[in-house]
Amino acid sequence: MLVLDSNTISYYFRGDPAVVPQLQALRPAELGVPAIVEYGLRCGLQRLLPEASAPRLAALAQLLRPMQMLPFDSECAAIAARICVELEAAGTPIGPHDTLIAATALRHQATLVTRNVREFARVPGLLWVNWHEVG
Repeated sequence: MLVLDSNTISYYFRGDPAVVPQLQALRPAELGVPAIVEYGLRCGLQRLLPEASAPRLAALAQLLRPMQMLPFDSECAAIAARICVELEAAGTPIGPHDTLIAATALRHQATLVTRNVREFARVPGLLWVNWHEVG
């Protein structure tokens, strides 16, 4: 399974030529979206004026509907805590949302699709792909 990071979905909606064909080539059943990613996207969209946010929120819901929504559960929490402590001890922490996203991908033994390699490459054992580097 491929797990989509917030930036991948944002680039899709922007029509990014590195993301759109890659995403459209996959079946929705092959894709997962962490609940924390949906949260982040919804927060960003709800900061817009209502006339701008409403159609974008509807488009997001339509895109996500056939995908597997991945909840942040107790197993994710345990993995996230381990990631947090390990990276802090190494002096290379990442942001709290990224920690939760990485933990969700690890819990589901999935590959994270992200452009934020600078953060996610620090997470031991996390598989990731950057569609902007595929070619």
